[in-house]
Amino acid sequence: MSSVLVTGSTDGIGRETARALVGTGHRVVVHARDERRAVDVRVAVPRAAAIVVGDLASLEETRALAVAADREGPYDSVINNAGVGGTACRETTVDGLELIFQVNVLAPYLLTALMAQPARLVYLTSGLEAQGRIGLDDLQHARGRWDGERAYSDSKLCDVLLAFAVARHWPEVRANAVDPGWIRTRMGGPGATDPLPLGAETPVWLAVSDDPEALVSGSYFKRRRQLRANPAAYDEDLQRALLARCADLTGVTLPR
Repeated sequence: MSSVLVTGSTDGIGRETARALVGTGHRVVVHARDERRAVDVRVAVPRAAAIVVGDLASLEETRALAVAADREGPYDSVINNAGVGGTACRETTVDGLELIFQVNVLAPYLLTALMAQPARLVYLTSGLEAQGRIGLDDLQHARGRWDGERAYSDSKLCDVLLAFAVARHWPEVRANAVDPGWIRTRMGGPGATDPLPLGAETPVWLAVSDDPEALVSGSYFKRRRQLRANPAAYDEDLQRALLARCADLTGVTLPR
């Protein structure tokens, strides 16, 4: 039995991931953005070992979430599933940071940096990472005309960069990125091609499987297969630069 934390587990892929892990006998700690959603996930995943609460659109709450989650640990695996999609207009958080970048990139970075190291880290990305671009001088898309899909795609490329950077920074930890596919969820929409269980399959496999194919690090997966990610994700200078930028924005450096 493994102990696993799943962020963003009140609905969609995160909830299905938590259910699948619990159903196969693993100890699962689930995460909700607020107390109202905590009630929902308690009903949806009744056999969860614990529920931790924190809004990833707040640096203060994300720091508190890391502390609360560690109290329920230690973990064999952490699945960084939580995320937001593209928005019609540029939104900022209580910290004055762009919402998509903060939730999709800074939050998993901060949890990774503050929590005790698990044996495995899984970062959910999207196939749209292939269209992403990294502009280190404008990661929060403060310049020019707002494009929500572009901001989302760029954040998902950052997630792959983050996974690969952590894999290099912590060689003793297996850190990988997963494209779950176009899944029929609230975010994916009714036109999505793939059923919900398919979106959870690879994150679950990477978190707990002893298959040799799952015991790797610094890789990008879809449907349990290693694929090539956006070429920018393999740029080690860009990986280091993203870690440094995240450290500057959060005030927390990824420890050695």
